[in-house]
Amino acid sequence: MSAGGKKRGSGKARPNPHRGEVALTLDGKVHVLRLSLGALARLEARLGADSLTDLVARFESGTFRAADLVALLEAGGAPAGKLATATVEGGPLEAARVAARLLRLTFAGVHPE
Repeated sequence: MSAGGKKRGSGKARPNPHRGEVALTLDGKVHVLRLSLGALARLEARLGADSLTDLVARFESGTFRAADLVALLEAGGAPAGKLATATVEGGPLEAARVAARLLRLTFAGVHPE
């Protein structure tokens, strides 16, 4: 179960944007993603970012790589290693949108789509 008590990958999970949660659908199953402080620290290390500001700037500027996107989604709780073989509902562009929303909700709270 996720920190919010939702079963990841249950296909019925609903994200709570007020908690910084977003949904990513992989192979027809909904996964609720959320970045914790620990996950952000691990993501910084994994991507070699000097700070959270540098990490966010990488994504905001559009200079991120596919590997950065995968790392961010996995840090949020997407099944490790699954993104390489799973079908993402909406394709790679939707995965990028989900990642952007995940960062936005983590740092800025809830905003209209």
